[in-house]
Amino acid sequence: MKPTHKYSPKRLAWLCLGVLCVGLAIIGAVLPLMPTTVFLLVAAFAFARSSPKLHAWLLEHKVFGPLIQNWQTHGAISKKAKYTSVISMIAILVLSWGLGVPIRILVIQIVVLGMVAAFLLTRPNPPKG
Repeated sequence: MKPTHKYSPKRLAWLCLGVLCVGLAIIGAVLPLMPTTVFLLVAAFAFARSSPKLHAWLLEHKVFGPLIQNWQTHGAISKKAKYTSVISMIAILVLSWGLGVPIRILVIQIVVLGMVAAFLLTRPNPPKG
């Protein structure tokens, strides 16, 4: 007889990723250098594949829910989230430069973070109301 488990290894991996991303989003909510929205979107994606209960909790959360719902409904990111993310990216680049990170790594960071910033800044703002 084959034992039945509530979580398959695949579902458990999605669940762990979701929990990790919520933790990182919480850290990002209090640390100015850490993004929040990206981690919440990944957490919502992971919970949708692993735990309907946690997915619903995240979508209904009074702080995090609107960020996710704006993205899912309108493909939109708030101005505050955009500017916070871009300022964080600039701060990371300045910190890397200040710590003496090799120039080739700085160039990679500039290219990658520049593409991420361009993506974020070209997303629409959520509708008012």
